[in-house]
Order: sequence, then C-alpha cells, then structure tokens
Amino acid sequence: MLERLPLRPGDEATRAFRTLRQALAKTPTDASAASALAQAYFDQAMAKGDPRYIGYAEAVVRPFASTMTADLLLVRGQLRQYRHQFEEALEDFSSALRLDPQQAQAQAWRGAIFLVQANYPAAQQACQALRDLAQRALAGACQGLLQAYTGNLQAAQATLQLALQASPAPENQLWLLTRLGEVASWRGQAAQAEQHFKAALKLGLDDGYLLAAWSDFLLDAQRPAEVVALLAPWESSDGLLLRLAEAGTLLKLPAASRHVQALANRFDAARLRGDATHRAEEARFELRLRGNPQAALVMAKANYAVQREPRDARILLEAALAAKDPAGAQAALDWLRSSGFQDPHMLALAKDLNLKTP
Repeated sequence: MLERLPLRPGDEATRAFRTLRQALAKTPTDASAASALAQAYFDQAMAKGDPRYIGYAEAVVRPFASTMTADLLLVRGQLRQYRHQFEEALEDFSSALRLDPQQAQAQAWRGAIFLVQANYPAAQQACQALRDLAQRALAGACQGLLQAYTGNLQAAQATLQLALQASPAPENQLWLLTRLGEVASWRGQAAQAEQHFKAALKLGLDDGYLLAAWSDFLLDAQRPAEVVALLAPWESSDGLLLRLAEAGTLLKLPAASRHVQALANRFDAARLRGDATHRAEEARFELRLRGNPQAALVMAKANYAVQREPRDARILLEAALAAKDPAGAQAALDWLRSSGFQDPHMLALAKDLNLKTP
C-alpha cells in the first residue's frame, strides 16, 4: 500500500464532494456553487490536516478572481490565512464585509488573524464587531481567547463557558471545548483540561487542531502511548505526524524512524515549493527529533516573525534554551512581559533563560 486515501468510495464525505463537484460542473460560472465546493474543501483540510484540500479549494476559487462574491472572498481569505498570507487574507475579509456587512464569519476570521499576530487592540475591535452583529457565540469565542492571551485566564474560562452554553452547534462546541482545554492546561488544571478535551473528542468530529492540542497535553503529561493510539490513522497530516513521531521516539517504537524520515522528506519538499507555513512544526522537529537546537532556533525565530500565538512562543523559548542563546528568544520574552500570559511552563522556560520574567 502506497498511501491511505483520506476519502473512501461510498462514505458520506465522498458523496457530498461528488454532489458539490457535479453542481459546479453543470454551471461552471456559478459563484455560489464554487464557494460551496471551495468551502467544503477548506473544511476538510482543517478536519483532516491534509493540505491537498487547500490546493483543491484554491483551484476552484481561482477562475473567479475578477468576479469575487462575499462568500468567495471569505473562502479565499481562509485559504490565504492557511498559507500565512495574513495581510492578503485580511484584505479579503474586509472586502467580503464591504459586500455583506452581516458576514460574521469574515469578522471572526479577522479577529483570529489579529490574535495570531498578537495585535490585541485590533482583535478587541473584531470581538466588538461580532457583538454588534449579535453573534453571541462568535463574540464570546473571540473575547475569551483574547482574555487568555492577555493573561486573564480565569475570565477567559468564564467567557468561553458562556459561549459554549450559547452555541449548541457541534462544530462550535468542539472549538470552544478545545480552547477551554488549553486554558485549563495553562492554568495548571490538568484534570479539568482533560475533561474538556475528552468532551470535544466525544462529539465525533474530525478536527486536526483538537487532535494536536490533546496530543500536546498528553506528551506534556508523559503519556506518549496514548498519542500513538490516537494518531496512528493520521499520518497524512504533517502536524499530527510530528506528534506521532515524537511519541514513537519516546517509546522507542520501530515505526518512529520511518515517521521521522517521512517528516524530513515533507519539510524538504515544502522548502522546494517555497512553502513556509510549517516553520513552527519544523523547528519542533529539529529540536525534539533531530537534536539540532541551532537549526530549530533559526526556524522558530522565522516563524515568530509571522505568527505569535502561545505555541509559537513556546517553541522559540525551548529552542533558545537548548541552543544556549537567550537573546534568540527575546521576541517571545517581550511578548510574555507585555501580554501578561500566565502559562507556568513558559514562565519557567523564561526563568531558565536567566532573563527577566514578566
């Protein structure tokens, strides 16, 4: 067997994609049909962690470049943010809102990008715009994450919990439970974090971010065997394969060397394509699986210049500590100081770098 295909003939997702493709084939200039198919491809990429669906979605959107609707702009913005083309994505979301001021998803994605960039005043404006649109769940999700990133973890938990109660949709429940799991973990509430993650898993929805967050929790808790059991079917996702390789290496499993080599090949191929979207993962790969802290630090610094979420700061701190180069982590240390972020693990890393902690 060369590869396990992500979709199987006869399953529900395959049938849905076939229907959407047929609809576009019948009316190839129909922007609604194109946006529906492209959005389905993007959602599948997020669920499966498989970047091939991003390419499929981009191919669907491309012919409409001069006749973009609000829905197509929304999808193209999502695709661009996936590629870390954040400024272009923000332009698309703003254009979508000009065409349709009620396009709440475009506003939510704007907030998400501002949070990734650590532009908290702009993120606050996006959260307020969602409240003005009467989007209680989206506004709560935005505000809760903003509170978490700026050191108000207890308030973040309360806000996210209220958003969870206001949003019965399974997809929203999954996202909110995952974030609640992360916040509880940052507060050192391991049992509560595990409860949230498991509740998200019980929803039965594929989601690459959830699997990555839960795997990171398990790895931090020194439970690699559970990561192997969880991620064995997910080798198509670079981020999940990374965590599978870490767990397998810790357990000295025969498959670990194959997973490490597969990751090396994928990162090499990405560089040849000029694809820089996985710098954080490659930094972690160099540090934890190749034992090359200097290369990890180079990657982590390049990544942190583009995206500045807590996990990006953490790998930068870890790489700088391992490379014995405290100055290399200055950007992350500055963020810890200015944001007030309170994760004990990251504060301990900062302390170990012998630099002033927040």
